[in-house]
Amino acid sequence: MTTTSANYGLDSEYTHIYSGKVRDLFETPDGKLLFVASDRISAFDYVLPTEIPDKGRILTAMSLWWFDRLQGIVPNHIITTNVPFAVNGRATICERLEMLPIECVARGYLTGSGLIDYKNVGSICGVGLPPGLVDGSRLPKPIFTPATKAAVGDHDENVTFDEVMTAIGQEEAQQLRRITMSIYQTAAEIALKRDIILADTKFEFGLGIKGANSNRIVLADEVLTPDSSRFWPAEQWVPGQAQPSYDKQFVRNWLLSEESGWDKNSGTTPPPLPDEVVEKTRERYVQAYETLTGKRFQ
Repeated sequence: MTTTSANYGLDSEYTHIYSGKVRDLFETPDGKLLFVASDRISAFDYVLPTEIPDKGRILTAMSLWWFDRLQGIVPNHIITTNVPFAVNGRATICERLEMLPIECVARGYLTGSGLIDYKNVGSICGVGLPPGLVDGSRLPKPIFTPATKAAVGDHDENVTFDEVMTAIGQEEAQQLRRITMSIYQTAAEIALKRDIILADTKFEFGLGIKGANSNRIVLADEVLTPDSSRFWPAEQWVPGQAQPSYDKQFVRNWLLSEESGWDKNSGTTPPPLPDEVVEKTRERYVQAYETLTGKRFQ
């Protein structure tokens, strides 16, 4: 289905610009950007045919909570949460940025694509790691493991820091690494106080075009949500196995199970999610929000 303002009950003056895996972007009547978080969910680079109720509202609320706590590290793109009633709670109005073509990933623990790279070459994005690490191991220190941004349906590719410097310049690459690791350290400490391990996370940044953030690096999109991060219950952390999580790993696990009947290497679209998987996934998103923020999700 083609995304239009009518899909969200928006006035026709809101012009659709772009749709990602989860978010839809519109231009406001006064030339700003309206970011709308849908209830779509993606896995293995596919947008699944089944939505997760309230997911967009949860992601928006979590991002806003984190943006407030990170202002001392880096400015963000939020202008206001005063949005049209039809998308209230799932949308923000944001400033335009010149987006940087790098996914800035910070890892404090070994899992996911980082684990695959480690098993193959003993390093991640050119960062060497000691032998003997297993799935879920805490790294000697958090590391910056950037990736290229991929189009919808394509896979982000891990790259070295040297490749980032070649792509955007040495000074901006160093700033991205410094800011990314500072955010990760701050967020990991906040999460751990709430008995949650922030295993890894990714950020997107852009350069301000005008106003107070002109030519400054600005944090954009979403931040520290179950879509962009791996959150593990600290008391259940046991290295050497897949960890229980508050993120969409539950969906990935079902898709990889025999029950789904789907082969991720088949090139076919994943099947619809059963009601039970939808319900349990929503529960995990709500639990992540409530555990981190101490607020009840309404």
